[in-house]
Amino acid sequence: MAEQQKSQWSRTGGKLRKYLLHLCFQTHVIHSSQTPDWAKGIKDSQEGLASSHEHKLSFKKSKEVCLSYVQDAILQKQWRRAAEFLTFYIESLEKDYSIEYMGPSEITWRIGTEILCNHSHSSIGEFNSFIEQMKTLGVKRYLKVCLEHAFHLLCNGLIDEAYQNLSLAESWRFGEQTTAQDKDMKLVQAYRGLLDYYSWSKQKNILLEYEQDGLEDSSVEREMHSCFRKAAMGLKEIIKIPGVWDLFVKSYVDLLEFYGDHQEAREVLSEYAYNSKFPANPNAHVYFYQFLKRHGASKKSLISALKILHDIVPSHELMIDFNIMLQKSKKRKKRRLGLEVIFAALDYAGSKENVKAWSCLARQVKQIVISEKHLDWIKEEWNSRKDWWPAFHFSRYLAKRNWQENESLTYEKALVAGVLLGKDCKYFKYVSHQGCKAQVKRFRTLKKFVNRHSPVYLRISGL
Repeated sequence: MAEQQKSQWSRTGGKLRKYLLHLCFQTHVIHSSQTPDWAKGIKDSQEGLASSHEHKLSFKKSKEVCLSYVQDAILQKQWRRAAEFLTFYIESLEKDYSIEYMGPSEITWRIGTEILCNHSHSSIGEFNSFIEQMKTLGVKRYLKVCLEHAFHLLCNGLIDEAYQNLSLAESWRFGEQTTAQDKDMKLVQAYRGLLDYYSWSKQKNILLEYEQDGLEDSSVEREMHSCFRKAAMGLKEIIKIPGVWDLFVKSYVDLLEFYGDHQEAREVLSEYAYNSKFPANPNAHVYFYQFLKRHGASKKSLISALKILHDIVPSHELMIDFNIMLQKSKKRKKRRLGLEVIFAALDYAGSKENVKAWSCLARQVKQIVISEKHLDWIKEEWNSRKDWWPAFHFSRYLAKRNWQENESLTYEKALVAGVLLGKDCKYFKYVSHQGCKAQVKRFRTLKKFVNRHSPVYLRISGL
């Protein structure tokens, strides 16, 4: 059996080497009769030890050297050098005289794929031939290679060819190996289902255009329903396995919603978001919240969904929606949470220039200052930020830049800065001066508001 495998590798290795040599010829790197200088030492040592007991050790060492050269070339994106090095590596495998079978490893597949994907003279035909050889030799990773092949075809816009490859892979059977690769098989089915979803979506859009024009086409409708059944079958299995399956979940839920199966869609999204066996995934909670919102769920349900998202990603853009909902609540506890949410969102650089976020904070701070109730809420939030927010948000440099780029942002930030740091705050002083100088009414009003409520700053700062 080992001899048979070795013979098969020898034949296939020659084909692989042929593809790589072709790339080397095109880029004038090596010639078939010429051994690269870097390889001569390794090659000589191998041939000299062909019959010695030290051959295995030498062979292992030379392979490691080859692979280090290949890795270095790939990291530097020197694809023609990488092709040259890999050519010698495959040749050395062919000329291995050891009794032990030394077949191609996953390294050969991965490196060869990377080179062929990036080499400027590589063609889709050469890539396809290489991958087919890898499928023949790599039974234990057959489905992984099939997925890699499909991805490459999709990246090159060959959707029909990718679909055909996935369909063939789905029908693959190889004894115990079929069971061992069960999860990979579900992935193959899922990606095939994703392409069926793509076809369904196209047919759906065609049908909707016909309906707008008052036309009917039963063949399009039948094709759309056929794509739906195949897509649903391919997608629903993978999302039962714990993992991050955003694209598959969104597509499956879209199918269910279109056909009115809202209950199953809700169950799928709820399971994806709340099943503890699945890895923590903020997107799962976003999809569930968006579904609830689309279907008119209660405010209580929406708040509950966003509360969990806040605990996972306090900087998420939906925290603005969360704050607005909480501010409108009649319950003091929820309004308090709203202030905490918007302060937390602004702790992150991604929100530094978010006008909506600053507007939410300015509105709530202003309400608290005017009513003079719950100033302790502001104080509690400010205590943990007073040492770093001034430099992070309220420097004179930022005041100048914000004023030049976005007047609305500057106004909201200046109001917050004036309350939290007082009328002598660098940000507030610069902005209020520029606003009054430009005779913008709301900045004059802002200056009066901060001056009138200057005692609030003393209470918040504990002075």
